[in-house]
Amino acid sequence: MKDSSSPDADPITVSLNSLSSLLDHEIPTVHHFKGKWSLARVKLTLLQTHLTDFSTDFPNSSHPLSLDLFLSISHTLHDAVSLVHHSQSLNLQNGKLKTQNDLDSLLSKLHCHVTDCDILFRSGVLNENQNAAVSTSRNETVRSESRNLITRLQIGSPESRTSAMDSLLTLLNEDDKNVTIAVAQGIVPVLVRLLDYSPSSSEMKEKTVAAVSRVSSVDSSKNVLIAEGLLLLNHLLRVLDSGTGFGIEKACIALQALSFSKENARAIGSRGGISSLLEICQAGTPGSQASAAGVLRNLAAFEEILENLVEENAVVVLLGLASSGTSLAQENAIGCLSSLISETESLRVLVVEEGGIEILKNFWDSAGLTNKGLEVAVEILRVLALSAPIAEVLVSEGFVARLVGVLNCGVLAVRIVAGRAVYALGLSGGTKARKEMGECGCIVPLIKMLDGKAVEEKEVAVMALSVLLSHTANRRVFRKDEKGVVSVVQLLNPSLQGLDKKYPVSLLALLVHSKSCRKQMVAAGACVHTQKLVEMDIEGSKKLLESLGRGKIWGVFARP
Repeated sequence: MKDSSSPDADPITVSLNSLSSLLDHEIPTVHHFKGKWSLARVKLTLLQTHLTDFSTDFPNSSHPLSLDLFLSISHTLHDAVSLVHHSQSLNLQNGKLKTQNDLDSLLSKLHCHVTDCDILFRSGVLNENQNAAVSTSRNETVRSESRNLITRLQIGSPESRTSAMDSLLTLLNEDDKNVTIAVAQGIVPVLVRLLDYSPSSSEMKEKTVAAVSRVSSVDSSKNVLIAEGLLLLNHLLRVLDSGTGFGIEKACIALQALSFSKENARAIGSRGGISSLLEICQAGTPGSQASAAGVLRNLAAFEEILENLVEENAVVVLLGLASSGTSLAQENAIGCLSSLISETESLRVLVVEEGGIEILKNFWDSAGLTNKGLEVAVEILRVLALSAPIAEVLVSEGFVARLVGVLNCGVLAVRIVAGRAVYALGLSGGTKARKEMGECGCIVPLIKMLDGKAVEEKEVAVMALSVLLSHTANRRVFRKDEKGVVSVVQLLNPSLQGLDKKYPVSLLALLVHSKSCRKQMVAAGACVHTQKLVEMDIEGSKKLLESLGRGKIWGVFARP
């Protein structure tokens, strides 16, 4: 064994010798602050146990983490020896207050060293280093690096933790798989503890929030964040009020992932989060505005939060963002507005009074070039169309022609919400709206949607047509399409689950008085299906069956 006084003696040997001296000879002879030195003795004993375990289990460890830690411990013990000598003298040369402060500082360092040793020992990174394979897979390399960084984030100085955080962000930003691996290794609880770690600088906390936001961007990891509950949520909300533009933006991204939970949404609403988010929508960076609107959009999905949003004047703020924000900010603002005004007539009127129709028109026309964001645009059109006076304005402002274009788009979700918008506009807009929708070409794409693969698309198509065909001219357009009647009859089939049968029944009831349509219905099996619907007590089915000719036609045309 090397002489412990030698410059190249290993830090564990040096530290164990210092510990033996302090515990056996030096501390028992102090004259001052015996109570504090008694506490120090407890910490030193724990440290001695850890270092002995390290020297036994990892005698040849050259891992950078262990070397840095042991060197730091060695320096602390050197200071402890000097301080204990000072406390042995009858007169405190440095004064009582300074000596007491030095002792408190020593106790704090010893506590950190004990904690760091415990973390390092349990982390398994030293075993990993000792048994490292010559060649490993990329995933295993990322696992190893993640465990190493997780350990570094929990031990050492604030500077070393900041360096580890920079390395972690680089690793997480490489690809989503790295995020998944790091989460599996336990990074999320460590990040939350770092947000709760008082010595962390504001810069370190914002970098930690950036890491949390990166984790939140990977769907498979969101539940791990949600499991951290209110502790994480409260830290993120504090950043909204006191962080920089960078930190606020990252906090909003993380809050978007967390605000899908009803409990978290309620917590955000009750902790002043709504007012903070609305302020960001007005004065934040472009990125933070989009993310803040995204959080508000999630919150608006919960009915109990809507009142809070209204009280904070959210409608006007969101309209402002929908007018001037980035495309994503506009999309999120409009999506939030849709939920906010869906059940309240006065709020729909407020949107119109505040220029909402012109804002919607501008957004729709710009989004239409890429189809991006069209779903929220069509949805708010549907919501606005629930009010009869507003429906008339929408028709006069040219939204019928816009709807026709959307009904023909290649995005299923957009077609579905467009069908619902046609239904709402047809109900509220009356004869004028139905006539214009027929003349502009809504009928043909809706007939095509009747044969769509998704049951929901079939249903919205037949809903919309059941309203539009109440206008005589639209029935003539419908009858010209050879597939129309047959497609609707197929929707009567009870084996087709998840579709409200009252809509195809009501549509066929509008056409059954046409002899040619009635023949098509019977030939397509309408009698068989309708008889079953009568037995199921579906609204309007009995009357439709009577119109089809009941038993007389049944005997001639019915098919099994």
